[in-house]
Amino acid sequence: MNSSAASLGAASAMLLVGTSTAVSATVADYPVFTGQALRYAIAAAILLAVVGHRRLPRVRLTARDILLLIALAATGLAGFNLFLVEATRHAGPAMIGTVVGAVPLVLALVGPLMERRRPAPRTVGAALVVALGAAVAAGLGSGSLTGLLLSLGALAGEVAFSLLAVPLLPKLGPLRVAAYPAALSVPMLLAAGLVLDGTASLRLPTPGQAAAFGYLGAIVTAAAFFLWYDALRRLGADRAGLFAGLVPVGALLTTIALGLGQAGPADVTGALLVTAGVVLGLRQPSRDTASTTAAQSPAVTPDHAPADDGTARGRTTMSESSTVATMAKGNRSSSRQSATSSG
Repeated sequence: MNSSAASLGAASAMLLVGTSTAVSATVADYPVFTGQALRYAIAAAILLAVVGHRRLPRVRLTARDILLLIALAATGLAGFNLFLVEATRHAGPAMIGTVVGAVPLVLALVGPLMERRRPAPRTVGAALVVALGAAVAAGLGSGSLTGLLLSLGALAGEVAFSLLAVPLLPKLGPLRVAAYPAALSVPMLLAAGLVLDGTASLRLPTPGQAAAFGYLGAIVTAAAFFLWYDALRRLGADRAGLFAGLVPVGALLTTIALGLGQAGPADVTGALLVTAGVVLGLRQPSRDTASTTAAQSPAVTPDHAPADDGTARGRTTMSESSTVATMAKGNRSSSRQSATSSG
């Protein structure tokens, strides 16, 4: 798969995550953590079934692999949702959306450092534009210091959703990296629901809510996570991270398509800034610039070899990126459920 196809996969993943905003509004009255556990359980069942159907080679997990998978589930999935829900109790949705919208910038800076290379100025500049676009679309909002700290915790979880997957992808491939943490996060989220909401969190969804969770599990999680991790393996965390800014764009398009709202000036401006940032970050430098950079930088050969699971021809956290637009526009009770639709 070339970089264009990988870019298409990353864009599709984040746009799919954005579509979850309208669906999440239909399950706003359902216990948040139990709902997320259902979503990830559905996704894990689908992904593991695909792994079994394709008869992928067995992979022996080392202690390091297991620790990374548990950490990914605890931070990028369960932890992200926990911080996000708690943040809505101390800060407005707009403030949370603005903080979590900085994911592209963090990945542009930290991703290359994990690969022992310097961040590319073009990518960092593009990530700033993308983060600005997300902030414009969300609005800066207001909140307490506690709300800010909890929002930063959600941001850390969203970043971990990608960075902790990077060392796992060459060995496990995107299918397993998407499936295993999803399965591991289910008991974590159920436990969080019991601790925070008591036994009231354990109840069956209505048929309509079950259909919504089916969409969130199959499309927004299973498909989008696979697409995201496949693109992450091929593009690198810094360049793939630019596409996280498309989450509010997907939310905006879905809102308009379903007739749930109209695009305001801030929405359009934010979407244009995000698009411009993605295009800027994906542009290849000129030959002269590339030659100069190569001459000045130490040679590094990142491991982007195809994984053992044979998904090089196939194609999600979401992180589950975060549904920034919904957090910026929804009321407090709806935003608690909608905001948890990405990571």
